[in-house]
Formats: sequence, C-alpha cells, structure tokens
Amino acid sequence: MPSSSPRYLVGIDLGTTHTVVAYSEITDTLETSPMHIFEIDQLIAPGEVARKPLLPSFRYHPAEGEMDATQLVLPWNTEPVKGEIPHVIIGEFARELGAKVEGRQVVSAKSWLSHQHVDRNEAILPWSSTASTSDVKKVSPVIASASYLNHVRQAWDYHHKHDKLAQQEVVITVPASFDESARALTLEAAELAGLKKVLLLEEPQAVCYDWYAQNRQQADELLKDIPLLMVCDVGGGTTDLSLIKVGSDQGKLTLDRIGVGDHLMLGGDNLDLALAHVAEQRLHGESKKLSPAALSKLIQQTRKVKEKLLSGNAPDNAKVTMLGSGSRLIGGAKSIELNREEVHSIALDGFFPITEFTDQPNQRQAAMVEFGLPYAADPAISKHVAQFIDLHDNVCREAFNDFNLHHPDSIIINDDQPAIPVAVLLNGGVFNSPLLSARTLDIISRWRGTAVTELKNLHPDLAVAFGAVAYAKARHGAQLKIGGGSARSFFLTIGENKGTKQGICLLPKGIEEGIEVTLTHRKFALTLGEPVRFNLVSSTDDKHHEVGELIEIVGDGYVSLPPFIATLDSERDRSELAANQKDREEVTLACQLTEVGTLQIEAVSLSDNNKRWKVEFAIRKDLARLNRNNGDSTLAESELPARMPDAIDAIKKVFGGSKNTDNNKAVKTLRNDLDKILGKRDNWETPCLRELANALLESKKRRRRSDLHERNWLKLTGFTMRPGFGYPADDYRIEQIWQLYQHGIQFDTNTQTWCDWWTFWRRVAGGLTQEQQLLIYKDIAKYITPGASRNAKLNKELQERSYEDMVRLAASLEHLPFDKKLQLIEWLFGRLQKAQYAQAHWWAIGRIATRTPFYGNNHNLLSAEHVSYCLPELMSYDWRKEPYIGFAAVMMTRMTGDRTLDINDELRQQVINKLKQSKAPESWIEMVSEVKILTEDETKRVFGDALPSGLRLIG
Repeated sequence: MPSSSPRYLVGIDLGTTHTVVAYSEITDTLETSPMHIFEIDQLIAPGEVARKPLLPSFRYHPAEGEMDATQLVLPWNTEPVKGEIPHVIIGEFARELGAKVEGRQVVSAKSWLSHQHVDRNEAILPWSSTASTSDVKKVSPVIASASYLNHVRQAWDYHHKHDKLAQQEVVITVPASFDESARALTLEAAELAGLKKVLLLEEPQAVCYDWYAQNRQQADELLKDIPLLMVCDVGGGTTDLSLIKVGSDQGKLTLDRIGVGDHLMLGGDNLDLALAHVAEQRLHGESKKLSPAALSKLIQQTRKVKEKLLSGNAPDNAKVTMLGSGSRLIGGAKSIELNREEVHSIALDGFFPITEFTDQPNQRQAAMVEFGLPYAADPAISKHVAQFIDLHDNVCREAFNDFNLHHPDSIIINDDQPAIPVAVLLNGGVFNSPLLSARTLDIISRWRGTAVTELKNLHPDLAVAFGAVAYAKARHGAQLKIGGGSARSFFLTIGENKGTKQGICLLPKGIEEGIEVTLTHRKFALTLGEPVRFNLVSSTDDKHHEVGELIEIVGDGYVSLPPFIATLDSERDRSELAANQKDREEVTLACQLTEVGTLQIEAVSLSDNNKRWKVEFAIRKDLARLNRNNGDSTLAESELPARMPDAIDAIKKVFGGSKNTDNNKAVKTLRNDLDKILGKRDNWETPCLRELANALLESKKRRRRSDLHERNWLKLTGFTMRPGFGYPADDYRIEQIWQLYQHGIQFDTNTQTWCDWWTFWRRVAGGLTQEQQLLIYKDIAKYITPGASRNAKLNKELQERSYEDMVRLAASLEHLPFDKKLQLIEWLFGRLQKAQYAQAHWWAIGRIATRTPFYGNNHNLLSAEHVSYCLPELMSYDWRKEPYIGFAAVMMTRMTGDRTLDINDELRQQVINKLKQSKAPESWIEMVSEVKILTEDETKRVFGDALPSGLRLIG
C-alpha cells in the first residue's frame, strides 16, 4: 500500500551537466540518519540499461528509423510529460550519441531556462539544429528540464513502489543567481514532471549544508577562526558565488548567507567550447568553420579530453576524433591530439588567470554567444570573483567587525585593504581538477596576502544533492539551518524624477521566508477590470533598505525582472458607472518570499483587507528586446504633458459620441491640432502616446463616420500604439484592437484607406500572437504569390488595395513560422522583375531574412544556409545606385556572434568589400563585421517607423 505520509527526504541537483539525486529516510533519529545517492536507471547503449549515480543532463532526438524501439526500453512503462516527443533518449547514451551524430542532442537546458531573450516555453532545442535543414523534432527548455525530472521520478517510483517520489519531501536546487522567472520555470518543469510540491534551494547553500553535515562533530572547531567564508561553485553552465557569515548565538554556531552573485553564464561549457575552437582549427584550418551541429558534436569530444587532461593523473595528451556524417560516419573521421600543457594553459590563463583584486571583468568585449546562449563577456572567472567580493565589501567588513567583538584584534582589515573571505568552499565539476582548485586558492590567497583556508569538499559532483537533503533535515530541526533570508532586495519601478529612475522597496534583502510585509504608507489607485502591469527590479548589493523606501535606481547593480500582471476584477455593475467613468480601487501591496523561494505579490484593498488580487508573474510576456527609459509601471503617476486634457478633448471632438461633434473641419485638422497642443509628434513620449491611444480606442466605433475619419483614426491609433508592445497594459489594448480586424475597413474603395489599414497593422504587429499573424498572412498571401499578377481579379485588387503596403506588413510578421517565411521570401525573389515595387520587395527581403529580429524569437529565423543561397542575387546589383539593396544585405548578414545564425566568413568578407566599394555608411559595415546595437536611424529603417521616445531596441 502506498504510504500516506513522506518516508524520505529527497534532494535533486538539476544540473547543467548532470542530474543527481540523494535521499535520507525520515526516522526518529533523523540527525544521524545516513544520506545515500539514488542510482538512476538509464540507457548506456542500445538495449542496455544500467544504474548510475549521475544522470547526464543530455537528451538525444533520434531520426525516424534510426533506433529500434525495442532497444530503447527502460524498466518502467514510460509516461512522457505533456509536450514531449516520442522515443527521446535521456542520460549517458544520449551524451555519447551526441558526440557521434550532429544536430540531435539537447545540452545545457538549465542555461536556456535562465535565458530571457528567448521564449523558454517554445520548442527551440536542440538549438544547433536549424528548422530549415533538419527533420529534428524540438522541445522547449521547460520540457527538456521537465524530462530529466520526469525520468528521475519514474526511476524512483520503479524502485519505491509504495513510496512514490511525489509523496516525499523533495528539494530541487537552483543557482543562487537564478532570477524570479528562472525559478518559476523550474517549478513549472517540476509540476510537468508530476512533482507538484517541491522546495527550491540555492546551490551554494546546498554545498555549505553538505559540508556541515560531513563535518558536524568538528564544525565548531574548524570554523572557530573563520568569520567569513565564500562558496565558489563553478558548474557546467554557471559560476555561482555566495558569502556565508560565521557567528554564534548563545554559544551555538550560526551560519548566515549574506551575499549572492548575479547571474553569470560561465563554466565548464565555456572551457569545452574554447578547446573545441582549438581542435576545429587543427582539423579544418582557420579558413573553414564547422556547422553549428558539427561543432556541438566536437564539443562532446573536447569535454572528455578536458576531463582527462585536467585530472590528477593526467596523461601527456589525448585524442580528439571528429567522426564524419551519414554514410561517412567512420570513413570520414579525422583525429588530432591536444596535449596536457596546452589544455592547462587554456584553462589557467583563459579562465583562471592570476589577476589583481582591482582587475575588473571586461564588459566591452563581445560576449561569446555560440549556440544562442549569452555567455559572460569576460571568461576570466578570477575577475568575476574579485568583482563579487568588492560589490559586497560592506557586509564583508561587518562580518569581520562582528567577529572582532568576540575575538579582539584577531583579524584586522584596514580601510585601504579589501575584505577578502578567510575560507573558501569550492564546488562544481570544474574543481574535480586539482590544478584548477589549487589555482583558485592561490589567487584568493594573493589578494589576502596570506593563505586562505580551504574547507574540503569530499565529492564536488554529489555535494549539492547531499546538501539538499541536509537542508530538508534542517527544516525538521535535525541540523543547523543557514539563515539569511532573501538573497535580493526587490523594488517596484515608478518612473523618473529629473532623469533618474525611481523605485519603491517591496522586500528588503535578508527578510525571511513566509513573512508578509505591506506597504502601509504607499497607496495606489488601480482601475478594476483592466490588466495592470508591475515592473520590478532586484539587486543583490549589500545596501540596507526599508520596506516602502523610495530610492534612485542607478548603476549596473539592478536586474530587470519580467513583468508582474494583475487584473483586479470588479464586483460593481458597469451600469452603475457614469459614461467614461473608471471603476477604481485604492490598494496597497503585500509581498513575501514564499517557502519555495519565489516572490509573491498581492494587491490588497485599503477598504477591506480580505479583498486581495494575486499579481501573477508574466514569464511568457517577457519583452526582452525593448528597454523602457521611462514610465515603467502603470502604478506610476507618469509625467504627461500639461495640456493632455486639451488633446483628449480634441480627439473627442472628432470621435466623440455626440453627433454635433462630427464635423469635417475638425477631422481634417486633428493631427495638426494635436501637434500644436502637445508639441512635435516625433517627440511624444510613450506615456503620452498610450494615453492618446486609450482615448482613440474608447471611440473606435466612431471611426467609420466617414472615409476621412477612418483614415485619420488608423493613422493616429497606429502611431500611438507602435510597436504594439513594450508598455504597461499593451496586451489589453491589443485585445481591443484585434476585434477590428474581422470587421475590416468601411470605406474599401479608396486605395489610401487600404494603405493606412495595412500600415496600422504593421505598426502594431509586435503585439499580435502567432495565430493572429498567420490569419493576416493568409489574407494577404494570395496577392503576393507570383501567380497573382496572372489572375485578372487579384491583379486588379492588389493595385487597388496597396500591394506595396501588404508586402511590408507580411515581412513585419516576425512570429510567422519558418516555412511561411521561406515561402514569402521565395515569392518576393520571384517578383523582383517588377521595378515599380523594387524598394518594397528589397526592404521586405531584408526584414524577413534578418539575423536579428525586432521582436520575434530567433528560432523562427531563416537559416544561415538560406541567406547564403540568396546573397548572390543581391551581389549582382549596383548598391551605389540602389542603396536599399545594400541595406537588405546588411540585415541578412548582420553579425550576431551565434554560429547558428551567422553566414560564413568568406561571404561576410564579400559583403563588406562590396559595401566599401559602394561607399556605404561606416555603421553598415560595422554591423556586418561586428556585433553592434542599431542606431535610431537604423532602427527606423528596419522597423519602418521611428520607435516611440522612451522605447529602445536592444540586441
């Protein structure tokens, strides 16, 4: 019979490279109850299953017919998570297959889970497999992470039929640097895997918990001269740093986490990649680069070489064998050797160089973005460690000062001397290498001027999982519990004051889990029945803040979070409200750090504390491609122009409900009138634009009074709503706008009205869903297909309905799936002979084939191979006479740093040479030759409009 109460404490280290599970039985003597590693059943070869202490966090997606299903059988009847693909292989066999076959292996799912510039619920992995050239089925980072947890759950349940994993106390570890979105997505992955009730624990804390559990009897003695220790956890995908203050309370040892580092995507994967670049040059020379899928395969080889040559008893050299592809799998193999000295040199000088404490990471150099992941710009881990300690100088000094109160003059830190931790606890697969462990200790000792103490970690690969179990024990009172509370302070951004962004402190750093704090002296009037967006930032710095404190948000120490969204449902009947009256509620905010380690916010009515609205974390609405320079929250009293009421009155005069407002003179002069009231239109800032959009949307039904009304409404609303996203409550506005599409235009015999109609949808396209964009595409595709000109009816309609604007709109639908984009660009190349539409066609080609989308996801882009196939057509034109073709080439070859997207170096150089010969602007040449942010003028060319003041394109 299944047990009704938990029998085990289970810790799961959901790692970038390995997943590890530890457990302990819940007994009356829990403090001494032994901890064990749960060995996980997995395929290690076709038809061969073995139990291993580590489950490699790798997936392999076999081709149809590649594997006999009977060779993939596990001991249990597989129950895939929702959204999973069939016949996926997980674990050791998946890792080995990835070193032999290109483009079918999913790696680093954990890193993707924290990557804010992609939709982590979209099927984008394996990243190195392009949609254009492969039949590889893909999954999302969330599904990939869930699949590892699901495999663990099924293996556990197979061996514990009466104590299913979902019924146990389960702790899953995450990097301390994981932001709120990555933590929430980890919980989502766990729920998909059937683990609906789990706790999250920071990995460096888990390492410390394990150390204490291993040294429980002598911990007081080992730590008696140590006021401050640092956990340095360098895993496969991240470098995770934490500071632990050592103290005492009534003679009993205390440990408190007082600082964590910001997210740093830098670890063993970067070293594997660096070695793969060396091997690639030797295998193929500097002139030829491997495909992304081939490089991914090579990395699995260099990973093995790294582990071998950095081990304690390393051989002199190790072989890297690059297998061929397809039928040439063996016959096409090439081999080179890497020797121990060069691997040591790359690891030590590249990643752990001896640096001064004052050396800061280089943020200006281009970050390595192979395979789409935004790795740290500077690979020198030693510099990042120094920066982390320096940023937490205040709390480090406080730890030493508190220690000196009980141990006078034992450790003196002068004002001009950095407060370096006395002891270091190293963890992560990188520190399986004695060489790298010794170098790290040597660097920190140099900074201190005296040797630091190493707290011995007996098992770097297992410590996090064991520590998760030790944490679970601590929750039962069976072990010392590390204090410290929230690792971050959270702030609600509320706009700007004299050019400086401001924020209100919601939760200060250090507050304990489960403690609700309310902003009692801060109140907000929110409109009921409409979505409200809360923009937050977090900080790990060691400044002390009070709840409700107003601060200036300046410097690089603040990390923007994806928005929180709330819709406050109204209990009042709308008929009770006067015309245009808003139903508002005065609220304050109640916040807490939940038991699972995530931020919870509720809007609480000031009139009735029981009336609460949950503020949901909008992970899927992460607008990663825009920075907002002002007006960051609907809670802000945004700085609107003084004459905004006059502007609203002018709109109501034209589009208001009363018939006597319907006069042709007012509608003709409305746009000029607004310019006179508010100033030059191009200078209207985003809060002003959206306030005007609200007024226009309220009167959308009256846009159909005349052709002039309709055209002006479309022009103004499109202008005030561009680019359709990026500002609070834009989702709600787009919902209202989309209702207009099925109605179409009223005055459909005027070509100019059609032009304004298509331009309107191009301007707001960024706010539309893929389904909505597909519907628009279906309606206009029939006019763009080359066969349209041979159909008399369609040919007549396309001229009447502003064909050129349809083309520009189609190219702006960035959420279209790959196959539609490929279809569209083939049609446009087929219509290039139509000289009258040349500029529109070339602009559209550049927009469709761009390497960096404006708002869409990278995984829907055309492949580098398709761009390379198209480029010769562009090269045959004179770009000096037709510069718009040159700009299309710039968009198609713009450097991203991601090998999956970038064209080959030979073609790139040809484009650069032609741009120089054509006297193209230097900024165009820079975009092709290096990773570069667009200027305002270039953004206008790409988008087809200037972005609103206050919105800036990034990436």
